[in-house]
Amino acid sequence: MNECNLIDEGLIAYELAWNKQKQLFNESIALKLANKKPKHHLIVCEHTHVYTLGKSAEIKNLLLNNNQLKDKNIDLFEIERGGDITYHGPGQLVVYPIFDLEQLGIGVKQFVFNIEQCIINTLTNLGIESERIDGRIGIWLGKETKNERKIAAIGIKCSRYVTMHGLAFNIEPDLNLFNFIIPCGILDKGVTSVENEFGRKVDTLQIKNTLIKEFSTIFELQFN
Repeated sequence: MNECNLIDEGLIAYELAWNKQKQLFNESIALKLANKKPKHHLIVCEHTHVYTLGKSAEIKNLLLNNNQLKDKNIDLFEIERGGDITYHGPGQLVVYPIFDLEQLGIGVKQFVFNIEQCIINTLTNLGIESERIDGRIGIWLGKETKNERKIAAIGIKCSRYVTMHGLAFNIEPDLNLFNFIIPCGILDKGVTSVENEFGRKVDTLQIKNTLIKEFSTIFELQFN
């Protein structure tokens, strides 16, 4: 088992969590450059309302101007993860693995596959069937139907086999706030949440604990 520092930040502003990520990421890289083994970290949180633009994002996929963002109290950040634009907010579970993939013995492709599997297994536990879709990032419901919809987004950064950023899993966010962006630049696909699929309130804490347990199992982590 690989020791991992589990950090549950609760509801936190995006910039604060981003700074924490960068601190741990940079510390891990510095340790590797000194031929030392960094510890793995898993940050779990929810964010106050924010849109983030990844490295391949186009500003045209944001449908609000600066004044409208201010009126709605939504932050905006350009960040270093891959991918386009996405939304984070209360009711959405966000997980940031700061892992040393060399110690885990996996590459970036397997890392992303494992993250996807953590989400798929968590949804299966809830009785929701979800899948990967070739050529699209994230986890989807209704594959190959007219109602394909995304329930989780994934976007990462990796340098010297150290990772940051991660996944955003829609448990019970305000889905209306996705209407002000073109999520991941995809025009014709919807966004959903666990609450939306069930049509009722769900146990966010239980879902969070299930997802954390899947990370422990799939990545062979021992949390402390």
